[in-house]
Amino acid sequence: MSLLDAVVVETGPEPLGAVIWLHGLGADGHDFEAIIPELQLPDSMPLRFVFPHAPVRPVTINGGMAMRAWYDIRSFDAEGRADSDGVTESSAALDDLIAREVARGIPTTRIVLAGFSQGGAVVLHNALRASERLAGLLALSTYLPLPNGFTDEVTNNRNSQDRSLPIFMAHGTEDPMVPLQAGIETATTLRAAGFTVEWHEYPMAHGICPAEIVDIRNWLLGIYAG
Repeated sequence: MSLLDAVVVETGPEPLGAVIWLHGLGADGHDFEAIIPELQLPDSMPLRFVFPHAPVRPVTINGGMAMRAWYDIRSFDAEGRADSDGVTESSAALDDLIAREVARGIPTTRIVLAGFSQGGAVVLHNALRASERLAGLLALSTYLPLPNGFTDEVTNNRNSQDRSLPIFMAHGTEDPMVPLQAGIETATTLRAAGFTVEWHEYPMAHGICPAEIVDIRNWLLGIYAG
């Protein structure tokens, strides 16, 4: 796969870190572009935000309609909500974006992977298997894809990833698309595997709310303060 097209926004010259942020099903890279000014990041902490566009592919749960999607969703149950080949393909495309940031002078330890819903599932899959330590993982209104693979590749392989990886997870208590319980179960699974998860719940549906943006801002400030 060729390098994904992406919206790239730098908040200042000579960024000291990069945030690669994956959108949800049916959206595109512009979906979270507007969140940058809302984060109110200080001028002393210039970052490069990369919002890639997912490929267009048929999605089974939407009647086979072609749309931007990181993988196919065949059903809403745990077995059918994440197509293995699509997750693996999108994770590999994310690796390429990470490699581009490294080539630009941003080490992996200064790269945050962020994602919402389907995009969050891909960054979970990728970051928890990364061969090199990332700055952090931001997983919003999402779930762990391919849970059986996680057990085999991460839980039972204690050397697969640095368990000190900072993880921020957030979910809406009224989410009709990705049930709150799916997020809670993901956080529980990660903690059982040795990861520390900063968990947040908000009285909202499937989206982002102002209180969440404040919490994300504070988390990013902590990540890049060192």
